[in-house]
Amino acid sequence: MSETTRITRKGQTTIPQELREKYGLKPGDEVAWKEGDDGIVVRKRRRNGARGSLAPDATPEERRAIAEELTREIRKKQRTEWNIE
Repeated sequence: MSETTRITRKGQTTIPQELREKYGLKPGDEVAWKEGDDGIVVRKRRRNGARGSLAPDATPEERRAIAEELTREIRKKQRTEWNIE
């Protein structure tokens, strides 16, 4: 499929209906913009369990390890700086 759309003064453009239907894009969905070797790549944003996390692309095991390390650091601060046991 090859179709063109215009970019408005606000930087907005329309994703053609055929592509929205093919990729399941609905109003309110988010898309991710990435620079690729051939130009700009637009993908539907995938939600995962790390929403709001500092490591959105990490595996569940990596996120667990990060959470454990952060917990250790917080407890260390509580003991040394905040005098909380």
